[in-house]
Amino acid sequence: MNTKIYRNLLIMGLFSAVALTWGTTWMAMKITVATVPPVFATGLRFLCAAPLLLLLARYKKAPLLFPAGLRGFQLCVMLFYFAIPFTLMIYGERYTSSSLAAIIFATMPAAVLAASLLFLRERTSLQQLLGLAISLGALSTILWHETRDSGESQLQGIVALVAAVLIHAVMYVQCKKRCAGISVLSYNALPCLGAGIVLTLAGLTEAPNYQAFSPQALLAIAYLGVVAGVGGILAYFALQQTAKPFQASLVFLVFPLIAVALESKINGTSISHESLLLMLPFLLGILLTLYRGARGRQPDLVAKPALRR
Repeated sequence: MNTKIYRNLLIMGLFSAVALTWGTTWMAMKITVATVPPVFATGLRFLCAAPLLLLLARYKKAPLLFPAGLRGFQLCVMLFYFAIPFTLMIYGERYTSSSLAAIIFATMPAAVLAASLLFLRERTSLQQLLGLAISLGALSTILWHETRDSGESQLQGIVALVAAVLIHAVMYVQCKKRCAGISVLSYNALPCLGAGIVLTLAGLTEAPNYQAFSPQALLAIAYLGVVAGVGGILAYFALQQTAKPFQASLVFLVFPLIAVALESKINGTSISHESLLLMLPFLLGILLTLYRGARGRQPDLVAKPALRR
């Protein structure tokens, strides 16, 4: 009995840690991009995370390189899982609210389902297809409500965020197809370091004004790198090892709610009342796409490699 209570408390603690981490990263990115250019900021974020990931990989004796024959794909992970989509994420937040960014990224299970159908020809249920249709329909309506009175710049941010989701989803199914059994630390450590170096150097072309960097932005970058980038990976990986797959995947329903509440609390603004109501069918659709996990086949959306948003 004591063992069961301990396990349940551990699951609740890990779930809360992941939900809070994912729910707060969007506000941290919003704070960062206010004074730090997006490419340079993303590079610094990865440079904060990489040393800790490398130390953990060494401690766990996880290989830094992918097996022979997959090292070219490891370069693809660096570029198309880390460098490009994470830059698109923070770039998108220059023009959208942190709430809307979190809602867009909560569609990751639906995007992975669609990519799995397209690239892996995986069998799926009518319920999951219904969930996919409901979530995408609700998201489209939310985006319409949020952009109908805004300028072209917000649409530009939404396109960047949606592109990041699609790239992540395609990379997930490619990793699932090619790289089963590779350590989560192998997926993250060296690609994170490589992306950090490439983006920091590329970010110099943005002519960053170091004197304009606010202390809040620098703290937010450190938070994104250390807490979200390392702690988020380990917490979600531990949650997946401890909880049932469907239980772990429910974090996708919780973190956008945290992001919406946090923005409302800090900035006094949020998405429209209509969009808040539409989150009910949106989250219901995501729940339907995830339910396959109750039968033990829930995709690992973060650990290999990690998401963050």
